[in-house]
Amino acid sequence: MSFPAPSRLRLDGAALVANWKYMAELSGSAAAGAAVKANAYGLGAREVAPRLWAAGCRDFFVAHWGEAAEIADLVPAQNIYVLNGICEEDVVQARELGAIPVLNTPAQIALWRASGGGRCHVMLDSGMNRLGLGPEQYDPMLFDGMDIDIAMSHLASADEITSQNAAQLVNFIAMSQHIGFRRRSLANSCGITLGADYHFDLTRPGISLYGGLALDGLQQVAYPEARILQVRDLPAGSPVGYNYTYVAKSDIRVATVAIGYADGYVRALSNVGTALVGGVELPVIGRVSMDLVTLDISNAPSLSENDWVTMRFNLDAQAKLSGVSPYELLTGMGSRSDRHWN
Repeated sequence: MSFPAPSRLRLDGAALVANWKYMAELSGSAAAGAAVKANAYGLGAREVAPRLWAAGCRDFFVAHWGEAAEIADLVPAQNIYVLNGICEEDVVQARELGAIPVLNTPAQIALWRASGGGRCHVMLDSGMNRLGLGPEQYDPMLFDGMDIDIAMSHLASADEITSQNAAQLVNFIAMSQHIGFRRRSLANSCGITLGADYHFDLTRPGISLYGGLALDGLQQVAYPEARILQVRDLPAGSPVGYNYTYVAKSDIRVATVAIGYADGYVRALSNVGTALVGGVELPVIGRVSMDLVTLDISNAPSLSENDWVTMRFNLDAQAKLSGVSPYELLTGMGSRSDRHWN
């Protein structure tokens, strides 16, 4: 049996495509790919990837081989790149699938060679000390005879004004110049905004595509909505929710809605989040619980059980309110919700 969920994500496909085109424009002469890992940051890779392919995107980045397989019937497998590399258990199915590994270690390079070689990408660690060949592992001889499409690296602090960015740029150029490659890629969403020196041949926008970067040209994509389960009138002095973190200062009308931190509406939005109905703001009052949020609907008294409200979800604003990064807010959203694309 299948029941409609009492929460849903309304998703704007036109905004998604507009955001990719905007980041492609900011990328100048570089092509713009798309990070669709983590199920397209929680919004649904099977819906996101074909929309971006139709818009002109030709390079898709995922984290795991299972994520590549999830969309390989929707976009060509050879246009899907697996950032976390490859291990021995992956090789047979990876070859069959046809997606392209991003090789991060000497052992992965050796494994790829031993399994037949062919087109691949290579991650160079230019200073983040995360995935990628670091200076202590780097040897130009590693790459002899390899069919490397993209030499790439990743910026650690592209969202800040810091000398780290320029240092990583210098390191990346120095490390990549001894490798035979077709293309180079360094910039993620924030990296694109650092300017043309960081763009190289291909950029890799991610969070910006989904409305999670504070740029005037970007649009909101995800709108969480929840059904009202109950409406009550409370007198002044009434506490609301766990631990009584909210006490009504006057008589209020409240609605309890079917969304909570199990749906990705984080607890940090307790007493600071808002919902919207017809442009009217409805404050979140009390603690966000696992399945429920309580709203002050005194300014929308006609609301009743089974009506729907939209939770305010401008990612930049919600991140500042909650102290939770836009990435966490977005990837955690909607695990139990129905998704509705328009």
